Amino acid sequence: MHSFYKNIGKFAVKARYFVVAFWILVSIFVVHSFPSLNSVTNSNNSDFLPANSPSTRAEALDAPFAPSGVVPVQVIVVSKSGPLTTQDISILANLKLNLTKVKTVVKVQDMGISLNKGAELFQVLSNASNGEGSQDKVLIADITKQLNTSLRNTDLLGHVGGNIAIQVASQSKSGTTSSQLQLFSIIFIVVLLLLVFRSILAPFLVILPAFLVVVISGPIIAELSKYGLKVSSISSVLLIVLLLGAGTDYGLFLIFRQREEIRNGLSHHDAIIKAVSRVGESITFSAGTVIAALLSLLASTFGLYQSLGAPLAIGIFIMLLAGLTLLPAILAIFGRAVYWPSRPNQNQKTSGVWGEISSSIVKRPAATLIVGLILFGTLAGFSSGNKPAGFGATATAPPGTDAAVATQLISQYFPKTSSNPTVLIFKFATPIWQNPSDLTKIQSDLASSGYFNKISGPLSDTAIKLTSSRWVYLHSVLGSPSELPPLPPPSLSSTSITKKEYLAYVASKNFVSSSGTTVQFMASLTTGDPSNTTSINMVPQIRTTVTNIASQVKAIDSGVAGEAPAIYDISSVSSSDLKTVIPISVIVIAILLFLVMRSLVAPFYLIASVAISYFAALGASVILFIFILKDGGLTFILPFLMFVFLLALGEDYNILVMTRIREEAHGLTLKQAVSKALSTTGTTVTSAGLVLAGTFVVLAIEGAISGSSQIRDVGFGLALGIVMDTFFVRTLLVPSTVVLLGRYNWWPSKLYKVTSEIYPETEIED
Repeated sequence: MHSFYKNIGKFAVKARYFVVAFWILVSIFVVHSFPSLNSVTNSNNSDFLPANSPSTRAEALDAPFAPSGVVPVQVIVVSKSGPLTTQDISILANLKLNLTKVKTVVKVQDMGISLNKGAELFQVLSNASNGEGSQDKVLIADITKQLNTSLRNTDLLGHVGGNIAIQVASQSKSGTTSSQLQLFSIIFIVVLLLLVFRSILAPFLVILPAFLVVVISGPIIAELSKYGLKVSSISSVLLIVLLLGAGTDYGLFLIFRQREEIRNGLSHHDAIIKAVSRVGESITFSAGTVIAALLSLLASTFGLYQSLGAPLAIGIFIMLLAGLTLLPAILAIFGRAVYWPSRPNQNQKTSGVWGEISSSIVKRPAATLIVGLILFGTLAGFSSGNKPAGFGATATAPPGTDAAVATQLISQYFPKTSSNPTVLIFKFATPIWQNPSDLTKIQSDLASSGYFNKISGPLSDTAIKLTSSRWVYLHSVLGSPSELPPLPPPSLSSTSITKKEYLAYVASKNFVSSSGTTVQFMASLTTGDPSNTTSINMVPQIRTTVTNIASQVKAIDSGVAGEAPAIYDISSVSSSDLKTVIPISVIVIAILLFLVMRSLVAPFYLIASVAISYFAALGASVILFIFILKDGGLTFILPFLMFVFLLALGEDYNILVMTRIREEAHGLTLKQAVSKALSTTGTTVTSAGLVLAGTFVVLAIEGAISGSSQIRDVGFGLALGIVMDTFFVRTLLVPSTVVLLGRYNWWPSKLYKVTSEIYPETEIED
């Protein structure tokens, strides 16, 4: 294995200019040929639910009002001087016609005029691919352009809102945030590495491959999204942090070993080759554990987790290639100038603080292990206080954007239930106007259930309430409400139908499908915000109530859609996925650890160390966010991401430390091997941990500033876990365990038998 990596090192050194030129040319091609990652991200958690979830089925049932395969965009037009005039109505009719001419728009629905007659709402349906950010951006731009053209020199103001407009506005903001995150992360890493290396060039050269991979991996992942790869907004943010952190880690692994080999007497180029031959395996298996942990997310049913796994794994794989080829080539080009103004010399020995720590550990391994277990066990106990939160992650338009203005106006001019309703859907075998009394019964039973404050439906969405018989009469006289103009025509005066009845009947088109077989009701919950815990816990009872009502009116199907049902299903799917993904991750990484350690014993306590670190970090997060900051709970994805990342990154550092102990154990006693390995890798691990934790802290700060508690929790939670893991578990608890187990660490490999001749089992004592 060492010869394989030695050959890679020789190639990178010998063909160093070719290697650097190759990476530069690939970067130029990718950036100019592929789309940006932010253009293909999806920020709506409910879009990631599996097809068989009740919420997804309910949305499919509601297709007559929100057809599948189309993108709904809301357009609100407001009069600047009071109620809409006859001339305004004519202008709006022309606007509706013009909006149908916008590319990809298949239909424009008139959602009615507000009760005060000061605004009109349209729903524009487009067959642009929802989630394909570039197409959505063009759609919103085209609608806005048409809106401005049609309303120019009028007394009307138009704004574009809805989820798609919000996502487009958020993606534009996200692009700025990603750039800031990338910049601040790089500044932090460079400053930290300047302190570590006391060199001008080394920090920049170490981070250069990571920065290059961040630049090219985003477009590559975005290009692959055209072939079905899903990318969430959080995965695009985590990609930057993970690649900068992991890439810097791999650089530190390599450059610290190269400097050590120079001090051992090798030339600069030979030291690079020796470093790659020794550290290459560690870097490869370190990346392998991260990739394996991420790919295990593909076994989850929640699309958000699936959308994290593959994109991040692709980024880490590209980073691995750059770490093994590009960085050695760069180091070879710059030679000894890498370390200027410091200068590593032959026989220059430095043990530092980790030399002292390693001596203490090998002398008192049991005491170190016991104290560590007590400390981490205490923190782990607080993990039981975790309360999941942040399921909704309802999309909110960035302040000052047109989408934000539209959202505010829609909420102001139209019923509150239209902005964030719980939707109750009933499907019948025959048109509802054949049994109109069912509408009255459904409305009455929903109102008496005690779950809803306000219910909007075919008979009750406006100031006047229609009876079922009157509604059927209006249908027989006027025809389908979807075909009627928003305001009463002059011919209405010749009938017994009042203007208020006409407006109420036209409004019913939002609740009864054109075929009459699907009816929806929009309700606000008695528990208030649909994203709060009480509302979420009430979903099973609401679903049972709707099912019972559907049975009584002989509906052939029913469902409940909206934020609360989606959050409930997200919670259920997320909890289920934890039970599926964690065992798979553990098994796969255990196999990788067995392969790199050639031991059946080491993987068990190495994975156990990650479990201890995970629960301790989770407990520390509970203390910080729930007990100190008084949050309602940790964002629901934090425990999941924390386990996957700490498992992957914890084993990342485990591999570096353990492979070095294993290397030294071939010729030294176990205590000597642990002491030397820890004194040489301790600084590497803690520096790498600080880099990675620091980038997550930058992520958390960005989340806090932007108002995203989800990003903030993930950033700080992972930073806490990584710091605890690198400063205590990897460098204290694991080496203590190695010393206590003695040669049994290596069973059944050859080293188990060889070490029995180097040091006797009785040497391992406290």
